Amino acid sequence: MSWDDIVLLILAFFGAVSLLLAQVSDVLSRLPHIIRAWREVRRELSGGGGGSEESGFTDGAQRRDH
Repeated sequence: MSWDDIVLLILAFFGAVSLLLAQVSDVLSRLPHIIRAWREVRRELSGGGGGSEESGFTDGAQRRDH
């Protein structure tokens, strides 16, 4: 194994770690929205939803501005 191979392995390793950390960061940033959406689905399935008349939207969606 030459120095060129070692350098390429190190660069590949750190590139893979950087990609993994970026993906984990993206998933964690979306997690609160996913949890809210899941709670809304569970509330609708249990019959506790407010319905489209109360939300002001005709399709039953609620607007969330972030």
